[in-house]
Amino acid sequence: MQIIDFECDTPTKEAVEDTVRLIQSGRGFDKEGYAQQMAPGWAAQIGMSLEEFNEAKETVGLTALALKLCEVDMTKVMSHAQVIAMLDQAGVAMACIGNAGRRASNEDVAAFAAEYPDRLIPWFRIWGDEGEAGVAALEQGVRERGVRGFEISSYREQRYINDPVYRPYLAKCVELNIPVRITVGVHLLSDRPYDYAHPKYIDELAIAFPDLRIVSGLGGYPWIPDMVAIAGRHRNVFIDFACRRVKYMLSPGAGYEALIYYGARGLQDKIIFGSGWGTSMVPLVQLVAETDDLPLKADVRAKWMGGNAAVALGL
Repeated sequence: MQIIDFECDTPTKEAVEDTVRLIQSGRGFDKEGYAQQMAPGWAAQIGMSLEEFNEAKETVGLTALALKLCEVDMTKVMSHAQVIAMLDQAGVAMACIGNAGRRASNEDVAAFAAEYPDRLIPWFRIWGDEGEAGVAALEQGVRERGVRGFEISSYREQRYINDPVYRPYLAKCVELNIPVRITVGVHLLSDRPYDYAHPKYIDELAIAFPDLRIVSGLGGYPWIPDMVAIAGRHRNVFIDFACRRVKYMLSPGAGYEALIYYGARGLQDKIIFGSGWGTSMVPLVQLVAETDDLPLKADVRAKWMGGNAAVALGL
């Protein structure tokens, strides 16, 4: 069984540097909602108690704390060789990079992947407001730098998945024969509508671009039945469950029953493993090991763990 991690964090020096740039530009995760969810982990990494973290949030602000977290992260960065060693330890044959929470700039992602072309699959993330220049950058990345996919996290841009600004990018993906991965599901940013990434908009895009391979990233929670139904309607719509631990997905009442049930049956060619280990703050090797508990036949599990990803990527 060949394992492909569809969302692999690469906390390298370049990734931390790009995180700092995002925070300073106002496009980081130093905002309410994520701060509430991630506060215990962030506080521990900085060396604070949760109470101290919340007090500092009121005095110095979230941005200052986020930058402090980046300082700590910079002391623990992984070298490029260490990232590959991590894949080896987890038994991961190939990993998509540049589409995770911890990622470097597009240029650095492509350069890193070029060092290990048989192991790393580079993705570009371009903001919708970059317009024609962004579309041109995507095409150049694919034709000249080996980029294999385009990532959209519309809620981060305060846009709905079906926002017209993305249409030229999607058309270019069809032309270049690369997939688009779109974050689907409720987000935590409390300063904007909760349904920016509702799966119903995936249905709209799949109708408009029937030849476009669309990977619905992060599974679509809490609208799992909708996401499953939409994937069943369209031949080129896939679902990855990055940042979702198997043991929680299998817990009664967790809301993933439809994905597990239909993913073992009619949708067995549509479900894709992604670790999102940096977001989960759980080692990649552990997340891979936990997939042993998936209630799947061996041939179906092989599809979930790598075969379906290979199809989505056009490998």
